[in-house]
Amino acid sequence: MDHAGDAARTDLMTITRYVLNEQTKHPESRGDFTILLNHIVLGCKFVCSSVNKAGLAKLIGLAGETNVQGEEQKKLDVLSNEVFIKALVSSGRTCILVSEEDEEATFVEPSLRGKYCVMFDPLDGSSNIDCCVSIGTIFGIYMIKDGKEPTLEDVLQPGRDMLAAGYCMYGSSCTLVLSTGSGVNGFTLDPSLGEFILTHPDIKIPKKGKIYSVNEGNAKNWNGPTSKYVQKCKFPDDGSSPKSLRYIGSMVADVHRTLLYGGIFLYPADKKSPNGKLRVLYEVFPMSFLMEQAGGQAFTGKQRALDLVPKKIHDRSPIFLGSYDDVEEIKALYAAEEKE
Repeated sequence: MDHAGDAARTDLMTITRYVLNEQTKHPESRGDFTILLNHIVLGCKFVCSSVNKAGLAKLIGLAGETNVQGEEQKKLDVLSNEVFIKALVSSGRTCILVSEEDEEATFVEPSLRGKYCVMFDPLDGSSNIDCCVSIGTIFGIYMIKDGKEPTLEDVLQPGRDMLAAGYCMYGSSCTLVLSTGSGVNGFTLDPSLGEFILTHPDIKIPKKGKIYSVNEGNAKNWNGPTSKYVQKCKFPDDGSSPKSLRYIGSMVADVHRTLLYGGIFLYPADKKSPNGKLRVLYEVFPMSFLMEQAGGQAFTGKQRALDLVPKKIHDRSPIFLGSYDDVEEIKALYAAEEKE
């Protein structure tokens, strides 16, 4: 028997153990952040279980209501939203919650209030549920300023002020990718233990990638720099091999692949959506935070994505994120257009 191999498999770095280890690096910590993350993890496990049973439990199909973005809500969207709101409120560590599914921010009642604000998309890419494509939950965490009543201003902060961000992808396996501001780590759910195990320690995105990811169906509405960049991906002028196109249409899955393999993910502004399509607080900011922590970049076409200051909770923005050198190329094209 391979006793040495078995011994290695018993010394597992679970997400709880990892977060507790991180907590010891901050002697002033009281464990509030650890408790909050544990509740987010619990929400992810619940949604993962529901996604896996969705076809059997008749949870797919439309719930008959339309959310604030004008998208028809899937039953799973509604369920996931409720799960995360209840998990976050019951943690006793949150004060404001912003969900993609709710028009207004949720202010937690004073008796259950804590110091953290959580922005989340409970089920991103849910239009793909029926065809079994990977979907996911995206979240970002801010802290309110001490000693004051929480207001909407506490969530309308630039992305650079985030404490932590992550996503959980429900696909061939359930993978949770998390950054608390010192690198990016990936955990995979072991169904037999019901625990997330560290499987991708200290993720670093390659400096340059061979993949670009964009919805080319919108090409006729693109601006000059985006069109030029995609043309360059397909027909490089330096004699190098063209990039491969990979586009799933589920942001979590597309960003996850970009993070692991390198390359660039683009959702530019176009004539139809001049302000871009992806929401700043719970899509653009968390993914940009993770990209930068992994050594990549995120750019809006005008500025570093994490320097944006949202004016409303459902603001949208264009986004270009991925490998450092690939994002540099698109930045150069925007800079050249500005000079003209």
